[in-house]
Parts: sequence; C-alpha cells; structure tokens
Amino acid sequence: MEDYHQPAKRMRSDSPSIAPFNGEGVDLSLLEAVEKSAQNGGVEVLDVRALKKLVLAFERRLRDNLEARMKYPDQPEKFADSEVELHEEIERLRILAGAPELYPELLALNTVPSLVGLLGHDNPDIAVDVVSLLMDLTDEDVIGEDDDNEEPVRALVDALLENNALELLVQNLARLSEADPDEAAAIHSTLSTIENLIEVKPAVAELVCERTKLLRWLLGRIKVREFDANKQYASEILAILLQNNPANQKRLGQINGVDAVLQAVAVYKSRDPNTEDEEEMLENLFDCLCCLLMPMENKERFLKSEGVELMIIIMKQKKSAYGSAIRALDFAMTKYSPACERFVDVLGLKTAFAAFMGGILRGSRRDRLLSKFVENEFEKIDRLMELYMRYSDRVKSETQRLDALELDDLEIDEEELYNRKLEAGLYTLQLIAVILGHLWSSDHPRIRERIELLLKQNRLTKNDVGEILQEYHDNIGDLDGPEEKERAQAKIQKFISAL
Repeated sequence: MEDYHQPAKRMRSDSPSIAPFNGEGVDLSLLEAVEKSAQNGGVEVLDVRALKKLVLAFERRLRDNLEARMKYPDQPEKFADSEVELHEEIERLRILAGAPELYPELLALNTVPSLVGLLGHDNPDIAVDVVSLLMDLTDEDVIGEDDDNEEPVRALVDALLENNALELLVQNLARLSEADPDEAAAIHSTLSTIENLIEVKPAVAELVCERTKLLRWLLGRIKVREFDANKQYASEILAILLQNNPANQKRLGQINGVDAVLQAVAVYKSRDPNTEDEEEMLENLFDCLCCLLMPMENKERFLKSEGVELMIIIMKQKKSAYGSAIRALDFAMTKYSPACERFVDVLGLKTAFAAFMGGILRGSRRDRLLSKFVENEFEKIDRLMELYMRYSDRVKSETQRLDALELDDLEIDEEELYNRKLEAGLYTLQLIAVILGHLWSSDHPRIRERIELLLKQNRLTKNDVGEILQEYHDNIGDLDGPEEKERAQAKIQKFISAL
C-alpha cells in the first residue's frame, strides 16, 4: 500500500465498542537517543539497535496520528497523511517475523499495547495492517524447526493475551465487510492469527470462547449458503475449537450450535461439493458435528433438530457425505438409546444395511473399508465376533425357552415364533452374519484366516454362519417389490456359497 491515497475511513456508527489505542508506557526518550546515534538510512541488519529504531519510528507515527485525529476529528484530510505514514511503519515492523530472537526486546519496549490498541483504530485499514502484522509474528513458520524460537513466540502470545488481543480481534471482525476484498482478506488473516495463537498456546481455544463471541460469529459465517475461502476457514477454526474440548462443545450447544451445523450440512444432502476446498469444508462441518455430539445434552438437541432423519436422507442419496453421515450417527447413538430408537423408527436400519447389501464401495473405497478390518490386529473383526456370540446366545436361549412351551396351547404359529426370535436379537445376529459373509466374500486371505480362527475358538464353523444367512435369505420380504427381493436374496446366496 505504498501508493496509498484512499481517504481515511471513519468508524462505522454500528460498530461495536472497541478499546481506544494509546502510546503510553513507551520510553520515547531512550528510543530517541538510539535514533540520534544511528546513521541515516534504512534498516540493513536486524539487531537490537535496528529494532529500537523501527519501534521508535512506529511510536512517533502513532503519536502524530493520535494527535492529528484529536485536533481535527471532523477533518479527515488533516490526518490522512499521518495515517499513510502510520501504515508504512506498521508494514516495516513485519520484518520482525524473521527474527523471533528479538521478541523479548520488543516486549521490553512495551510495543505490544500500542499494536493491540490499533485493532480499535477508527480507520479499519490500520486495524487490518495490525492483523496482518500479528499473523506474521505468530506464524508457525516463525518457530520452524528451531526450538529456541518457541519461548520468545510464547512470550509474545502471552503479552497479546494480557493486552486483550483476543477480544479486540473478534470485535474487529464485526466491523469488517466481506464486500470489500481487502476487508475480506483481513477476516481470513484474523482467523489465521487466532489459529496461530492456539497452535502456540492450546489453552487459547477455550479462552477465546470464554472471553469473546467468536463462536456466534463462526456459526453465522458457516450458515451462509454461498461457498468461499472464509466460509471454509470458519469451518476449520470451529472444528479446532471443538476438538477435545468439552467446555466449548457445551457452549456451542447452548447457543443453538447443533441446529446451525445441521443447517450448514443440509445444503449437501442431495449434491456433492463442487471443488476440493468445498469438500474439505464439508468434512470440517461433519467434524464439528461429531465433536458437538460428545456431550449428552447435545445428543438431545440433535434428536430434536431431526438430525437422525437428515443423516438418513444423506445416506440414501449416496453422495460424498455418505460416510460422514454414518460417522455422525455413530456419535449420536453411542450411549444414547433415544437416538437408537429414533433410528429404528424412521427405518434407518434398512438404509444402513444397504451399505453391506449393494455395491456402494468400489475400488479404493472398498480397499479402505477392508483395511479398517485389518488394522490394529483385526480388532474390528474380533469385536464383530464378540457381538455374534452375544446375540447368538440370546437367540439360542429364547429358542430353548419357546421349545419348552406348549406352542399349540399358546396358539403361536411359525411366523409368530420367528418374530419372537427377532425380538430376542435374531435380526441383529443376521446383520452381523451378513457382514461376516461380506468380509469372507472379499477373498482377503488374512481376513479369512482371522474369521476361521475366531470361529474355531468359539467352537463354530462357517456352516453355523451359513445357517443364519439361510434363515435370513428365506425370510426376506417383498416390501420393495419382487425385483428388489430377488436381488437381495441373490446377494445373500452369494455369501452362503462363498462360506
């Protein structure tokens, strides 16, 4: 902005109250002495001496601008030049990002309060300059691979927090308009700065939600239907704030966050993202949703907002969000029976079962699915067999109980007998058997070896699984038409034959 000729912007009348900036607390006499002893010309070598010269020049321009604005509050042309000069000095300070070892000196010169105070400058352009500077000073590249840089950067972050940088950064967001490309870029820079602060000091993730209205701002941003870079970044920051943070998960739930995230996800219930960036944003939104579903009270909100129904709709459409919807349902139903009951009531089992009945996975997706059953020493197959034995025992127990009864006296026919077994867990057992059949039919040698080993350990054979599948095959109904019944039976018969 060297050729800056834009008139100074006045603070918008509807902007939030932002703390005024000031230049107090800086030893200008010391800095002036350094400047007088320095040679004229630009900064060539960045050392303590050069740093003090930079800071002195910045503080002088800040003071001049403050005085001009106080003297001519209604005459922008009188302080416009001082604003351009202040902008130039802020730009020069960005060189400090290449010398984090000088941060302790920067703090000793008490420059941070002046910089942070400028986030509330009447001219948003000056606030934008400071946001860009703070983003550079706290960037992860500043630390790099040099551990010696960690402490100076951490000290700078602590100073920023002490001087209410979080509050001012978020308040400044409220007065930035994305209709202005420069201010839209400043919003992105603000989010980047907040992310940098969290990277350096993870506790900031909770502090920023305690002290500011950032969560509300982020919710409002992701609810905008049109996709852009700032919406993507807002979804990423929201996911970072919620990850492994129960306090933030509960806070967001209390401000209607569950419903807001569901609204943002619903845009993609029947269409795929258009770009890789938009796809990444959708993944971020589902990450947010899954994090939100950790606290029990948010599971209740998910249920009331018809989240179960939305996830099933997304699954039925079989778009790119299909797998994410399954993951969200997993979080929603874990240790929360009302969600499980709703899932069954709205025929969710039929939709979920389709994942194992029809060619939803192809190529690399199929390989990724199989790899999940192999990883961690086949723990998922072990768990599957554990569930198989549990429900098998339940069904056997119910069958023995029914066999001991005089069925003729109770007027129980074969259909009623089958329904009793279903209620005892036969349907779940059949689904598990279908999964085992699916895995066996994959022809994956290690998976087959593991299934055979587990069957042997439980004194079972493949025929036992085949019998469960055969009973399921024989009782498949034609609710969806004869062609669908025939297709489903053919799929099950394939599993039986493979076993």
